[in-house]
Amino acid sequence: MLSIKNVTKRFSGIVAVNDCSFDVEEGTICSLIGPNGAGKSTLFNCVSRVYSIDSGNIFLNNKRIDNLATHKIANLGVGRSFQLTRVLDELSVTENLVLHTASGFNFHLLKRAVTKDDEVKAEQVMEFLGISHLRHSSMKELSYGQKKLLDLGSVLMADPSFILLDEPAAGVNPRLLETILDRISLLKDQGKTILLVEHNMEMVMGISDKVIVMAAGSIIAEGKPSEIQSNKEVLEVYLTG
Repeated sequence: MLSIKNVTKRFSGIVAVNDCSFDVEEGTICSLIGPNGAGKSTLFNCVSRVYSIDSGNIFLNNKRIDNLATHKIANLGVGRSFQLTRVLDELSVTENLVLHTASGFNFHLLKRAVTKDDEVKAEQVMEFLGISHLRHSSMKELSYGQKKLLDLGSVLMADPSFILLDEPAAGVNPRLLETILDRISLLKDQGKTILLVEHNMEMVMGISDKVIVMAAGSIIAEGKPSEIQSNKEVLEVYLTG
């Protein structure tokens, strides 16, 4: 479904992503891991066009997307979350969800009026996530973990077929983490394809079909979780990094 071909990204001459290539198959969960500074988030941002790439190509369903605007990528069925939850504290849970639908990737740019269908979709998403009881709560009343759950809900408002999740487990307590893991698994069962960046190795190894390992901007290994766990180069990077 997603093909990354020889992608390189530089910042002021410093190579953050170095000639990276890998595929994410349809209907699978693929995790991108590596020590801090490995280039994971940069590559992730290249896929969603937060950053432009310097060389290489990115394809979604055989269509080149590295030359498209972010809203056009969203229109192709791509949804993404962010490490820092993008919510407006003065609005309710429901209001935040419908606002994300109306704004697309550009959260602070309202592209159209909110509709009744948006409100119905918000109810469906809250029910799926198990947070319907929070529909009228202001964001100030939610824990950080609940906001992370809402961030996943914001992605689901557009009903994407390909989902990019940026550290969904970060800062989440064990109970809510279990909920997030369960919902991600359900999304896969529904036919969604998921690429995630994550530091929680227990989560990664338990949920992923494929794991991609980065270090110093390059991909050093890829394979099934069991293969990655026994890879000597990967173990060395984590032990020495």
